[in-house]
Amino acid sequence: MTSVLSVHAQEDTSKPTSIDPDLLAIENARIPKEYTVAGISITGIHHLDTSIVLSISSIQIGDKITIPGSDVFAKAIQNLWRQKLFSNVQIFITKVQGDNIWIEMAVTERPRLGNFKFIGTKKSEEEELQGKIGLAKQTIITENMRRNIVEVTTKYYKDKGFQNTTVRIEEKPDPTYANSNFITIYVIKGGKVRIDGVRIFGNETIEESKIKKQLKGTKEMTKLTLNPVTVSSPYGEIKKPSFKSYIKDWGFLSLSKTKEVLDPYFRFKLFASAKFDPKKYEEDKEKILKYYNARGYRDAQIVADTIFSDTTISKTKLYVDIKVNEGRKYYFGNITWKGNAKYPDSLLNAILGINKGDVYNLDVLNKRLGKELSQEGGDISGYYMDDGYLFFRVEPVETAVYNDTIDHEIRITEGPQARIKNVTISGNDRTKDHVIRRELRTIPGELFSRSDLIRSQRELANLNYFNQETINPGVVPNAEDGTVDINWKLEEKSSDQLELSAGWGGGIGLTGTLGVTFNNFSIKNIWKKSAWDPLPTGDGQKLSLRVQSNGRAFRSYNFSFTEPWLGGKKRNSFTIGYNNSKYSNSFNQYGQIDRSRSDTSYLKVNGFSVALGKQLKWPDDYFNLVYTMNFTQYKLKNYYAFQKDDGTYLDSGVSNNLSFKIALQRSSVYDPIFPRSGSNFVASVQFTPPYSLFNPDLVNSDNPYKNPEYHKWRFNAEWYVPIGKPMGADKNRQFVLKMAAKYGFMGRYNKKLDYSPFERFQVGDAGLTNNFGLLGYDIVAHRGYPVYETSDPSVNPDQQNANRFFTIFNKYQLELRYPLVTNPGSTIYGLTFFEAANGWYNFKDYNPFRLRRSVGVGMRFFLPMFGLLGFDYGIGLDRITPGGGLKNASRFTFMLGFEPE
Repeated sequence: MTSVLSVHAQEDTSKPTSIDPDLLAIENARIPKEYTVAGISITGIHHLDTSIVLSISSIQIGDKITIPGSDVFAKAIQNLWRQKLFSNVQIFITKVQGDNIWIEMAVTERPRLGNFKFIGTKKSEEEELQGKIGLAKQTIITENMRRNIVEVTTKYYKDKGFQNTTVRIEEKPDPTYANSNFITIYVIKGGKVRIDGVRIFGNETIEESKIKKQLKGTKEMTKLTLNPVTVSSPYGEIKKPSFKSYIKDWGFLSLSKTKEVLDPYFRFKLFASAKFDPKKYEEDKEKILKYYNARGYRDAQIVADTIFSDTTISKTKLYVDIKVNEGRKYYFGNITWKGNAKYPDSLLNAILGINKGDVYNLDVLNKRLGKELSQEGGDISGYYMDDGYLFFRVEPVETAVYNDTIDHEIRITEGPQARIKNVTISGNDRTKDHVIRRELRTIPGELFSRSDLIRSQRELANLNYFNQETINPGVVPNAEDGTVDINWKLEEKSSDQLELSAGWGGGIGLTGTLGVTFNNFSIKNIWKKSAWDPLPTGDGQKLSLRVQSNGRAFRSYNFSFTEPWLGGKKRNSFTIGYNNSKYSNSFNQYGQIDRSRSDTSYLKVNGFSVALGKQLKWPDDYFNLVYTMNFTQYKLKNYYAFQKDDGTYLDSGVSNNLSFKIALQRSSVYDPIFPRSGSNFVASVQFTPPYSLFNPDLVNSDNPYKNPEYHKWRFNAEWYVPIGKPMGADKNRQFVLKMAAKYGFMGRYNKKLDYSPFERFQVGDAGLTNNFGLLGYDIVAHRGYPVYETSDPSVNPDQQNANRFFTIFNKYQLELRYPLVTNPGSTIYGLTFFEAANGWYNFKDYNPFRLRRSVGVGMRFFLPMFGLLGFDYGIGLDRITPGGGLKNASRFTFMLGFEPE
C-alpha cells in the first residue's frame, strides 16, 4: 500500500500552499490511527547534508504520527520551505507495514549562483555594484536575491541622475558549476535626467532667486543668455541665441551644424549637479519653509509641488514647480518671564537679545533660550547651567497673537543646584588617571557647570592622546539627591611619532635620519622593567630624540624633554633641550665633493635651553607666560656665513650667544591638528645682555660678535572661523577659514655695531629648517617664492644680497580649509591660500605695503606615527612677467611638521 503527500513550491510563492487533508489519508483508512515512522529517505539532495535536511524537517525515526488528523507533515514542509533552500518540497508515504510507515522527502534544490556579468555598465560601475549587491558565487539564488539586484542597481543609477534606468535579469544553466545558473544583468540607463528648470509660484514678498538658493540639493542647470539673432524656420522667422557670438565670447572653436536651440538660453552644468534626488528634494522643501520662518513667515506652506517632464522635447529633462503660500509676516511682541527666582527679568532680557518689533524667528528664540545645546554658550540655559542648575528647563509659550504680533511668556523651571558627585574615567588603557584628572574641571563637590564640562573636553582633546571624536562626558543627573555623576569615556590613540630615512651617496657616505617623539612618556618608570611595554608611558611627558646625518656634509643630534605639570599640582611646564650640529662645506670650487674640506671649512653649533611656563588666571586661564634661557655656541672655520657692512665676511671664530626670552601666549583652539574654532596669540621678546654698554671697546675689536647682542620681538596671531554648517554623516566636515598675521623685528643696542648675524629672519619657500637655521634664523614660510628672490629688486630690494637676510618681516595669510578624513588613524584636509609677506634689512627701508603676494592650493596629511605632511602649489603673483606665464612664477613645496611660530 502506498500513499502520497506532496507540496509543490513555486519560485514566486512566498509560503507553501495549504495541504489538502485528503492527501494524508492512507488508502481505505477512515478512522485515525497512530503510526510509527520506521524509515526516512531523502531524495533530490546534491549539495546539502541529508542529516541537516532531516533535522530541519523535525521528523525523526521513531516519531509517532496519527493518520489522518496530524499536521506533522505540513509543519515539516513549512520548516524546509522557510530555509529558502528549495524550490519544491514533497513528502511521500512509500510503505505501510502494520503500525509502521516509511516516508520519502523529495526536494528540489534551488540553483546556486555560478558566473555573472553586467551588460550596459562601465567596469568601475560594475565593481561598485558587486560590492553593493554582495554577489558571491555558489550562494543560493532566491527571489530576494533577484529583487535585490534590480533594486540596488536601479537605485545606484538613479542616485547618479539616471531616473529612467531599467534592469533585467536573465538566467541560464552554468556548465562550470553543478546545479548553478549563469546570471546576466542587463542595465539600460537611459539618458541622465537633469533638472532643466525650477519655478516658484505664490511668492509675493521674497524673490524667486532667494528661494532657489535654499534648494541645495535640487539645482537647475545654469542658464546663459545669448545674444538673439533672427533666423528662418519652418514656422517663420524667430529669434534664437547667436551661437557665433557664444563661440567668439567663450573661445569655442567649432559648432555642430545639427545643434538645435529650443529656447533663448543655453544651459550648462557648472560645479553644482542638476540631477534630481527625491530625498534631497524633500529636504529642500523643508529648507524653504525654514527660510520663510526665519523671516517671520511662520505660517508659510508649500501648498503644491509638481515634478514633470515634457516627453515631446526630451525624456532627460525634468521641471519642478513649487507653489507657496507665504502667509502673514509676524514680529515679536511682549516677552514676559515666569518662574525665574535666580535672575531678574532685565538680565534675562539682555541675554535673550530679542526686542519687541524684531522679526519673528522661532529658531532664534530657541537658540537664545538654549533649547539646542551648543559649545558657544551665551544662551539662557548656559547661563543657568554654568551656575549649577543642571535641572533647569525653559519653555516659550505664545500667549497672544494679534494682527502681526506674537506675545510670549517664557516659563522657567530652575530646579535645585546640582553638585558633582562621582567622576569616573574609562578607556584610558595607557594614560594614567592623574594625567587626565588634572585636565578636568569637573571636580567632585563643585557645582555643575556646562562651560567647565566643555572646557574639560577641549583640554582632553588637546592632549592628543585620545580620539577627539569619541570623547564623551557621560552626564548622569541624580534628581533624588540633587547631584550629578560624570563618566568620561575615552578611546586611546597612538600619539608617538617616528621619523626614519636612510641612503647612500657616492662620495658623501651614509645619509639618513632617525627621530622618535614620545608624547605620553613616563620618566619615573624608566628604571622599572615591567613598565617597558614597549616604553614606559602614561605620565604625559614628552621626550624627543633625533639624529640626522648627511655623510661628511652634515650631522645633527637633538634632545628635548618636557614635563607639562612640574610638581604635579599646577600647570607649570618645564622643558630642557640640547642640540649639537656640524655643517661642513664639503664641495670644492668646481662643485665636486672634497672630503678633506669637511675638517677645514665648517660651522659647529652647540646649544642648550631651559624653559619654564606658567598658566595665568588673568585676563583668563587661556593665557600662559613662558620664560626661556638659551645658550648657543657657534664655531666657524673658513665658513662664510655672513657678509658684514664693509663687504668682509664673518668666516672664522667663536661666538657665544646667551639670550633670554619672555613669551605671552593665549590659545583657545580646540583640536590642534585641524582647528575649527578659537585663536592663537603669541607675543615674545628675546634679548641678550647689552655687552657693548659694559665694554665700549667691543665695537672696534677683531671679533665684535664674540658675544652677539640684540633684542628680537615677535608677534603671531591666528584665528579659526567655521564657515557654513557642518556636513557629512558625522557632521564633522565644515569649511574653516584661517586668518593669520606675523610680525618680527630685530633691534640693536649700539648703532655702531652691525645687526647680529645670528637670530635673523629668513622668508620664503616651505619654512623647512636649512643650514641658516643653525645660525638661529627664524624660518618664515612663504609659498610661491624661493628663499632667494633677486629677479625683482623693486619687490624685495634687500634680497639682492642673499647673505644679509632680514631684521624685519611682515606676513599675512588667508587659508580656506576643508576636512576630507577625520579619524584617529589619519586626518586629511585640502586648502587654498592667499599670502602676502616680505622682509627688510633695516627699518629705514621698511615699507609694510610692499609685499610679495601668492595664491595656491595644498593638501595636509596627519598620520599619528609620522606627524603632519604637507604639499602646496603656490603661484608668486609678483613673479609673473609678461609672456613668462606661470612656469617661472610657481613652485611646489613640501613641508614636514607644523609651521614654526
